[in-house]
Amino acid sequence: MSSHSTNVLGSNVPERDELYAYNYKAKLEEDVFAAVSKPTPLFYIALLTALGCVGIGATSWAIQIINGLGKAGIMNPVGWGVYITDFVFWVGIAHSGTLISAILFLFRAKFRNRFNRTAEAMTVFAVLTAGLFPLIHLGRVWFFYWLFPYPNQRHLWVNFKSPLVWDVFAVSTYLTVSVVFWYIGLVPDLAIARRIKESKIAKTLYGIFSLGWTGTFKEWQHYNQLYKFLAALATPLVLSVHSVVSWDFAMGVVYGWHTTIFAPYFVAGAIFSGCAMVITLMVPMRKMFRLERYIAIDDFEKLAKLLMLTGLIVSYAYIVELALALYVGKEGNVFEYEQFMYRLTGDYAWAYWTMILCNVISPLTLFVRKLRRNLIYLFVLSIPINIGMWFERF
Repeated sequence: MSSHSTNVLGSNVPERDELYAYNYKAKLEEDVFAAVSKPTPLFYIALLTALGCVGIGATSWAIQIINGLGKAGIMNPVGWGVYITDFVFWVGIAHSGTLISAILFLFRAKFRNRFNRTAEAMTVFAVLTAGLFPLIHLGRVWFFYWLFPYPNQRHLWVNFKSPLVWDVFAVSTYLTVSVVFWYIGLVPDLAIARRIKESKIAKTLYGIFSLGWTGTFKEWQHYNQLYKFLAALATPLVLSVHSVVSWDFAMGVVYGWHTTIFAPYFVAGAIFSGCAMVITLMVPMRKMFRLERYIAIDDFEKLAKLLMLTGLIVSYAYIVELALALYVGKEGNVFEYEQFMYRLTGDYAWAYWTMILCNVISPLTLFVRKLRRNLIYLFVLSIPINIGMWFERF
């Protein structure tokens, strides 16, 4: 049946379903851009909280610059301390954007449309945050250019055999692709903002950033082709980038670390923590921007199932890692055995068991459907999961 009927004058009149779709789209655009242009008081509370955290971080960094790296506990024989933990944690958080936007797009999972913009933006800022920690670790950050491979009189050169140098190439490549992927996805939205905004300055700026988008069939055709290409390009980066990051540890000769399981172990953990962070952000944002009509409980339930799946993969990695050490025993490799026993019962056993509680035990509650559909519970659960993933890197 045709989607149009013809009146007595011969003109096309949209049927009821088409009128409903048009009105729904108009209402959607109005509500979404109202959330941006007229935020609720909750938005300003969240903004002030975030700015306060930035202020605390900047103050702490200034204290370290004045007093030295010893303030962060970095001294012989501790070479990296908490900064390598933070670096790996934030790179892991960044992976959820590519998972939700690229991989789920290729698998045609439609629920991704509710979360992909937030996840992509989170990816970009998480990678930038991760990049701060190697700079903070330098101590005298104003000499950061000494790390660049250029001819100099200091007789210093980059050691390209070091996994830390591999990190630079992996993370910078991932950042570049993530920014392009995020921006390309925003182009049609920026064009809508250009149409809605009344200010000439705003219209001009949105017109520049939307690249003159008009929404023609040809533009959509090229846009879809480019988006598919970028999704296919970004997908292997999810696997490769965190595999390279895992080699920071696996390429060493420390017993318990020098193992091939680290690459898939880190990738699964990165996606796990990233999904948890998306839930942490999206639950309050749904309320803050009045988007309850467009982000349904069903969408959060599907994201919770993804969180549960990756949590089971991470749990399996923990079991394999520990089981191999116990199976080999003292007779097979006393150093690896003692390393794992120290992890279970030593000075930092509290950190290990906190990780197990947060990453293995708590996600199992998502098998209960009522809990998967309870947004308050999902929000509360996502916080200890991220705490547990930080302790995993600790």
